Amino acid sequence: MKPFFSLSLITSAALLAAGCSGGSDEPTPTPSEPKKVEIKISPSVSESRATDYGFEKGDRVGLYVVNRTDGVSGSLLDAGNYVDNMRFTYDGTWVPDTPIFWKDKDTHADFYLYYPYSTVSSVKALPFALQPDQSSEAAYKSSDFMVGKKTNVAPTAEATVINVSHIMSRINITLEAGNGFTKESLAASNVSVRINGVKCNSTIDLSTGTVTATGSATNVTPFFADNTYKALIVPQTVAEGNLITVTVDGREFNLKKGFTFVSSKSHKFTVTLSKTSNGVNVNINPWTDDGTDNGGTAE
Repeated sequence: MKPFFSLSLITSAALLAAGCSGGSDEPTPTPSEPKKVEIKISPSVSESRATDYGFEKGDRVGLYVVNRTDGVSGSLLDAGNYVDNMRFTYDGTWVPDTPIFWKDKDTHADFYLYYPYSTVSSVKALPFALQPDQSSEAAYKSSDFMVGKKTNVAPTAEATVINVSHIMSRINITLEAGNGFTKESLAASNVSVRINGVKCNSTIDLSTGTVTATGSATNVTPFFADNTYKALIVPQTVAEGNLITVTVDGREFNLKKGFTFVSSKSHKFTVTLSKTSNGVNVNINPWTDDGTDNGGTAE
């Protein structure tokens, strides 16, 4: 899984915009005014989600546009931006609730985009909760959150590319047979996996993509597909304890470890189960390889 995908904001000219905070119907130009041109988005779906899936019909994103004044950037506000939280819905193409337009041919702007769309009362602290039970594909998908930012965009007919980051962390757990198991016996066993002691609630700063874990800790049940147990985790540091529990035919194997889940990274845990030592061997590599072997052994 790659950590980014691109959204292209395609404009044909640079003129007056209308978003959620202003008029959205295209006004009739006077003879001295050029025709206003709508801002459109066209995402690349080949590497689109942390959830390993492309965008699907009905997916929604929110877009903010902040115009610059004399070339100086402004702050992203809860309300009163040039475009406030315009919702685009995917139906083969991306369609806004109402059309939006450039202000004029000279005014540069900053773009802020996020997924999934939500009603936003605070752009600095948007609440978002992951699903504790991500064992279904739908629950796993719904725990994805992405933000993108493109600053100092000049009005142009060329495509403006916004890189959108997956700001949650992802854990991938694979099981291997150790002492007392064979690959076949493990595959035939009744196996379940859970991640313990992680917070699922968060607040997100849409201007920076910063995630802050909130609330109390709980357990997360991952989604199983392609021989991998995977879950999206709010970035946070978990104190040492039974981080991962693997239950095989009623017997628990615990990985005792503290760990820091990093935003936009996928952490791979290869868990070797051993009946003789009741141990778990773990190798961890981040989504973006830092060149460090973070592995260890838990008993």
